[in-house]
Amino acid sequence: MPKVSQSHLDARRQQIVDAARARFASHGFARTSMADIVTESGLSNGAIYRYFTSKDEIVVAVCEQAGDALPQALTVEAVDGFLQHVRALARETDHARLVAQIYAEAAVSPPLAAVVRQQLAAMRAAVAELVPERRRRDAGQIAEAFVALCSSYNQQLAVRGDVDHAPFTAALMAILEG
Repeated sequence: MPKVSQSHLDARRQQIVDAARARFASHGFARTSMADIVTESGLSNGAIYRYFTSKDEIVVAVCEQAGDALPQALTVEAVDGFLQHVRALARETDHARLVAQIYAEAAVSPPLAAVVRQQLAAMRAAVAELVPERRRRDAGQIAEAFVALCSSYNQQLAVRGDVDHAPFTAALMAILEG
């Protein structure tokens, strides 16, 4: 039997994660079965179970890939662009609904909660590094509030649909300016 390349294995695994992400975003974790993921991916049961032993493992894999691209600076333009990107992802890929599902599942799944906590800590650290020198003393608090408000915006998008980003940009800038 010929050996399968690592790139082929990685592509198959990604195919499963992508199918699960789409299904989770549209139907939620509770209403998605392994059979649904099999159907969505176009692969066989055996192929799915070669890479993942359970739906919970797939949920964690989806979450591990669900990192948001933070702004490169904490300027009005960069923050506004970031929130516009979050809004576009919500409209185009149901990303906001997926994140809402991840947070809800993390509340009852310790392995998923560990991944989410690590991602949130990394986001806070990245934002703290961007805080201007004049506000460095408050960088931790600013980063905490920044990430919380961005998470809230994402939740609003998940529940309310297309929500204007401008009030969130203004609030984030007010936090940054003190």
